[in-house]
Order: sequence, then structure tokens, then C-alpha cells
Amino acid sequence: MRYEVWEQLRVEAEDLVRKEPLLASHVYSSILNHDCLGSALSFIVANKLSDGVVSPFTFRELFDKAFIHCEQMLTYVATDIKAVKERDPAVVSYLTVILNLKGFQAIQVHRLANCLWSQGRTELAQFIQSRNSEVFGVDIHPACKMGTGIMFDHATGIVIGETAVIENNVSLLQGVTLGGTGNQQGDRHPKIRAGVMIGAGAKVLGNIEVGEGAKIGAGSVVLSDVACHTTVVGVPAKVVGKPESICPAKTMEQNI
Repeated sequence: MRYEVWEQLRVEAEDLVRKEPLLASHVYSSILNHDCLGSALSFIVANKLSDGVVSPFTFRELFDKAFIHCEQMLTYVATDIKAVKERDPAVVSYLTVILNLKGFQAIQVHRLANCLWSQGRTELAQFIQSRNSEVFGVDIHPACKMGTGIMFDHATGIVIGETAVIENNVSLLQGVTLGGTGNQQGDRHPKIRAGVMIGAGAKVLGNIEVGEGAKIGAGSVVLSDVACHTTVVGVPAKVVGKPESICPAKTMEQNI
């Protein structure tokens, strides 16, 4: 899949250069001067993450090593790009996703931090978590386990705790918190199963499970398990029905 996405990205990049010459230099340096998806992604994100402590070159090296150590990472990147293109009606190209959408970029930074965490490089992983929060406005603990086909729509203010799990094909909107309920140690954060959509500003708190294909309405506070293919809304959240789709994350329907 990643080769298919990369070829499409190059086609879109060449088309943009023709249509908007003012962006030609940016598009060449970000896409057309590279020979693969990993190289382009590491260039784009490294230049945004870099600061006085870690240079763009060092961030690129970290990404390149992560692509080797975490074998599925580039496939996950490609699937995330496709997920955003398919779910967000404002997005008309893969190129927009990789160049401009901070939700997508923040997820890929987390994938790097999580890879480093799995190697025992916890301090570096937490430094990257901090940079992710500062640059993209998204705070994800490096230990959080995340599947593929994930979309953070708008993304600003998303907070995800250490023991949270997000399975495949999940969509979160801005301001979502997957948090704990106190200062206890151990497994204390939500488990979000495949196909779930969580609306803007929703707070899902504690070691609870949101079942496959469930939908959480905007602004809700969820403190207990949510059954599969159920819609919950309110403070505290209560069951109000069932989603029209078996995979709300893909349809992004906000109605209740």
C-alpha cells in the first residue's frame, strides 16, 4: 500500500507545481526530491519538530531507524493518509494530508516516540512527546498503543494517556481526552476498539472499554464501558441509540 500512496503523492505534487508555482520549492523539497514515502515524511516532520536541542538531521535519522526497527510503521503511515482522505470531505488529495494536516503529522510523531519507548529510550521518547505537544497541540504519552487507519480531525487539544489503547480505524475530533480519573498507577486509561468515533471535546476517563463501532457524542463525559455499536451522549454519557453505520469512524456522521 505504501508504494501506491507514494506514487499518487508524486503525481499530485507534480500537478501542484504546475498549478501553483509559488509552492514549487516547498513541494520539491518535501516530496519530489525524495525517493520514498519514509524519506518525504521524515523531512517534513523533522523540520517542524527541530529546535535548539535536536536538529532536523537528527530527527530524520531517528525516523529512518524507526522505519527499520518498527517494520509496519510505513504501512501504518500510508493507511493513515488514506483514512484522512476518505473521511474528511475538506481533503481532496493525499498531498494535503502529508504536507498540511497536523493531526496526521502528530500521529506519525507519536509512532516515532512509541518506537523509541519500546526500545527503552524513554527519556528521548518523552522529549519527542513534549515537542509533539508544543508544535502540533496534541499530547500523546509515548507508551500509548495505536493501530492503523487513525484520524485526528483538526486535532488541537487531543490528550491521550499512558495506558490507553486505540485500535484500527478510529476517528477522534479536536479536544478529545482519553485520560485517567486519579493519580493511581497501573492500567488506568481507556481502550478504544476498532471503528469508534469520538466527537469534539468528549472526555473518556478511566480504565474502561469503548466497544467496536461505538459512537461518543461531542462534549460527552464517559466514565463507564460503552457497548459495541452503541451511541452515548451527555454528562455523564448515557446510551441514546445505535450508530447508523457499523463503522462510525469512517462515515464521521455527527447526528444522534
